[in-house]
Amino acid sequence: MNITTRQQDIIDLARQDGFLSVETLAEHFSVTPQTIRRDINMLCDANLLRRRRGGAEYMEAPRLNLPYDSRRIIHPLAKQAIGAVVARLIPNGASVSFGIGTTPEFVALAMQGHEDLTVVTNNLNVTMALSRTPSNRIILPGGAVRLPDRDLLGPHVDEMYRNYRVDFGVFGVGGIEPDGTFVDFDRAEVLARAAMRESCRVSILVADISKFGRPAPARGGHLADVDMVVLDTAPPPAFAALFDGDGRGGRLRIASGTGAGT
Repeated sequence: MNITTRQQDIIDLARQDGFLSVETLAEHFSVTPQTIRRDINMLCDANLLRRRRGGAEYMEAPRLNLPYDSRRIIHPLAKQAIGAVVARLIPNGASVSFGIGTTPEFVALAMQGHEDLTVVTNNLNVTMALSRTPSNRIILPGGAVRLPDRDLLGPHVDEMYRNYRVDFGVFGVGGIEPDGTFVDFDRAEVLARAAMRESCRVSILVADISKFGRPAPARGGHLADVDMVVLDTAPPPAFAALFDGDGRGGRLRIASGTGAGT
């Protein structure tokens, strides 16, 4: 399932305004109320909005993360742009660790033309994307697969990452607090990311703009710990100070082309 540009705009408007009526959206997009109702039904079925009488509202601060397939269709163009930037940074023959989440998967999809990679990951979506090239070597942990995310978590995952010293580590994050602290929805996700970051020569955080200010219960890690940050667009003004000195030639890369390193 993919969402249209209009449906993505509806999500962004709902995040900004809370509740949106069918009539308001129909007038805003110059379409019929029936068209908007179909959009709302699809977004609600994907757990991206919540139905309310006469319209829909944004689902604020869930205690649990959205299902993987729902997250995968949020900001897909932004994630594709981030993936293209990171793919240009990593050469053939490199060793790369990948974390869980949809944005690292988009990086892997952008790297499907790479050869002779050594890939260390607990993300089965990354595995499927990069296993199509016979010259790539892929290392996975044992254990039970977490569904529907299609990943593995636990002490054996942390141990796997610490047993390798790779060139690049590519990982996402559940949210970024105003002080730069990373937050996630599961403590095991925090520990796996820490093990990966400490076991690579260059750590790369990949995140779309929606991660700034997004709440989650488990905290661990900080922007200052990361070697490189790849965003889809410039960080919000409230977070800009966290990147002072990270402009052109620094650690910040902006996939939209409005910033450094693109």
